[in-house]
Amino acid sequence: MTVSKRKKEHIDIALNQDVRFRTKTTGFEKFDFIHCALPELDFDEVATDVEFLSKPLSFPMMISAMTGGFDGALEINRILAEVAQEKQVALGIGSQRQAIEDDTHLETYKIVRKTAPDAVIIGNIGAEEVTGEVNQDVFQKLVDSIEADALAVHLNPLQEILQPEGNGHFKGVLKGIETLAKALKIPIIAKEIGCGLSVETAWKLKNAGVKILDIAGAGGTSWAGMEYHRGANAQLAQSFWDWGIPTADSLQMVSTISHLTIIASGGIDSGLTMAKALALKAEICGAARPFLSIAESRGTEGLVEVLDHWKEELRMAMFLTGCRSIKELAKKEILYRSSQFSI
Repeated sequence: MTVSKRKKEHIDIALNQDVRFRTKTTGFEKFDFIHCALPELDFDEVATDVEFLSKPLSFPMMISAMTGGFDGALEINRILAEVAQEKQVALGIGSQRQAIEDDTHLETYKIVRKTAPDAVIIGNIGAEEVTGEVNQDVFQKLVDSIEADALAVHLNPLQEILQPEGNGHFKGVLKGIETLAKALKIPIIAKEIGCGLSVETAWKLKNAGVKILDIAGAGGTSWAGMEYHRGANAQLAQSFWDWGIPTADSLQMVSTISHLTIIASGGIDSGLTMAKALALKAEICGAARPFLSIAESRGTEGLVEVLDHWKEELRMAMFLTGCRSIKELAKKEILYRSSQFSI
């Protein structure tokens, strides 16, 4: 099966099948905010703007990596890029592996920078592409084609051993990431895709020169569930449907390491959930599948409305905890474990 066909299958399944985790949650529901009845500020003083990769964001949001590399991806990425430009949020593109093989669908990636000239754009390549001899010129060409501000290397061992076209060749990935981190002119982001990052893995990546981690924890989209619906290895996919570290737990683990920028993704489904992730020391948040379905059904206008709503939820959470800025949200001890989940 070609890479392009597989990409289209993944999008179709994400839009038409329930691929959420079944028994495992993100863990954010275990936390509540400490309400501040005396915030001592006016609501219009609350500011959500931040800087990420030396560019301004209107609030700490990234439309996470979704697609590219097949005919239908052009329109999806055009809509996502329009929204990223208009609402001043970051945008990650889907895996650029297809663009390494040939340039048939190169425009499905390039459309992003053409449409969003000022946005933070993050390129994407898989772990298996960085094993063995790393040709830095190939990767530099990929990032140059979209004028990327960073390149994400997605770590997807579970998906690789479940999908029929995948492989389990992960020996040498860390060395390859280290090579890229030294060779490329832009930062490397190490990104899981839905199983979370442990503190041990985070330390290895930091020591390899990676300064930005996207933890992409469990509780949102299950890629084992995705591969189950593709029909191959269905019994194994069932067994591992809920595999992974819940996003909130992964975030708490990794945030103990200093001098790392953490992107919280994996089941981020609202501005209120964003606020919890930011209070747990994430610097920005990412979401993919919720935005994909809205972009498909309601286009640019619908996605703008949802992002506006999430931003307003975030502002309200900040006001009700007495926080003027995102930095204050991260510094204050404003979360507590809900008694409903106490052990």
